This record gives sequence, C-alpha cells and structure tokens, in this order.
Amino acid sequence: MEPAYPSPTPHTLVNPPELGPHPGFSHAVVPAPGRLVHLAGQIASGPDGGLVAGPLVDQFERALTNVVVALGACGGAPEHLVRLCVYTTDVAGYRAFGRELGRAYRAHMGRHYPAMALFGVVELFEPGALVELVGEAVIPAPVG
Repeated sequence: MEPAYPSPTPHTLVNPPELGPHPGFSHAVVPAPGRLVHLAGQIASGPDGGLVAGPLVDQFERALTNVVVALGACGGAPEHLVRLCVYTTDVAGYRAFGRELGRAYRAHMGRHYPAMALFGVVELFEPGALVELVGEAVIPAPVG
C-alpha cells in the first residue's frame, strides 16, 4: 500500500508523494470496517424541498449542510465520508471562488478530505441549481 497520512477519521487517507500535492482532497481512502452509506445528490434545497437560490458559494454551503444532515440521519458524521463528488454547472466560478468554497467546506467537514472529484456539467435536474454533491460514507460498526 502507498504511504498513508494521519487522518482525523477512522479511515486511512492515502496520498502517495508521486501524485503530487493534494490540497483539499485525498487521492485514495481505505475505509475502516463498518456500514456503507450511499448519499443521494444533495443540492441547495431547504426543508420544503425547494431550491434555496443564491450564488455558487451559498449553494455549495447549503448542499454541504444537506450532506451532513443526510449522513447524520444514518448515524454518521462528516469524518465518515470516504468519497465526495461535486457536480457543478459553473467550473470557472468554482475555480474563482476556491477560497470561499474551502472555508464553507471546512466549516462543515473540518479538515477531513475524502477522495473527491469535480465534474463540470451542462445542467442539473433542478433548474437554477449550480452544484450537486454525491457522497459515500462508511460508518464504523459500534464497539461492543
């Protein structure tokens, strides 16, 4: 196995030096034993299911909130995420607002960086949605 680095999670984050710097994501994650949870795509929807309109950073922050809520309903927490895919209709905006997006990410996820990918898409199912987050988590089995 490639070099593993300390992780604030029960999972092993793997970032081989041959793959270069890894700001904001891990190249691979070896999950701890537990229950696998697949999270549906989360957009910036409110409790009524309607889109909370706003710029990319606001929508990203709300979608992260929804990821955390869905994960919590399964008994998990942000550190249990092993993969997070970001789909956006605004890749240029994602690049331009990287610092703000990073702050929003850390506010919800701390310094846990699962395996991640960003996909530029033409549109998302919900009109007006700029970002959708799809995740997978492994929630450790209870001890005892």
